[in-house]
Amino acid sequence: QVQLVESGGRLVQAGGSLRLSCVASGRTFTSYVVGWFRQAPGKVREFVATIIGSNIYYGDSVKGRFTISRDNAKNTVFLQMNSLKSEDTAIYYCAAVPPSYGSNYRNPRSYNYWGQGTQVTVSS
Repeated sequence: QVQLVESGGRLVQAGGSLRLSCVASGRTFTSYVVGWFRQAPGKVREFVATIIGSNIYYGDSVKGRFTISRDNAKNTVFLQMNSLKSEDTAIYYCAAVPPSYGSNYRNPRSYNYWGQGTQVTVSS
């Protein structure tokens, strides 16, 4: 079992920056695929970013503004968010899963483990 805890969400003005953290515990998740997703009220859960080994992918709406990274020594994955917009307002979730060939990691259903989420609110 892997437990994930997100933190770092808060109210921020448009154009500002935030860094979210996702700390894993329970077992070593160095090799796990880790993704960030977000969900705004009344909307489906949206893919934000994922890190698969040395490969990184971003959703189109955040490309060029958000950066995902990981510190394996700290069992932590980060999401640096810059140039925030009001439409970035959502609950942000991290998710993890052991790698599996052929999985679509942009799909939240591909992940086994989820954190409780952290609220990001961007005021315009």
